[in-house]
Amino acid sequence: MLKGRRLAFDYGDVRIGVAVSDPDGIFASPRDFLANDENFEYNLSALLAEVEPIYIVIGLPLHLHGGSSAKSDSVHDFAARLRTSYSSDIYFVDERLSTVSAAKALRESGKDARTSRSLIDSAAAAGILESALMTEKSQGTPSKRKYEG
Repeated sequence: MLKGRRLAFDYGDVRIGVAVSDPDGIFASPRDFLANDENFEYNLSALLAEVEPIYIVIGLPLHLHGGSSAKSDSVHDFAARLRTSYSSDIYFVDERLSTVSAAKALRESGKDARTSRSLIDSAAAAGILESALMTEKSQGTPSKRKYEG
């Protein structure tokens, strides 16, 4: 595996979950979410400058049968927005059930839905990044779905 930090996003219309790996690509840590508002571009630029990721992964919402969902178009638009600030590889990772899994894990750790709402998106991004790291370790690339925009 290449040395360097990886960055993951769980796109949402209001909040965008964020997770970052360690430089060795061993673990994924949730970070504060980015608000999907008028300050997004500024906050994204600051995050990219701080992390300097070797690649980005974005959770791609698919139907349970594997087909694209209506939300998939929004995620592709988000990838296009990222491309204006980031020139290295961007990959899509199947995110089916990532938010559900993150919410369940937070509940099991004693957090209720009301207090954990702001944590769920970044916990989901950490799950997406963990999936990408496992795929990268076994196949050499985080996903076969590379953004080509």
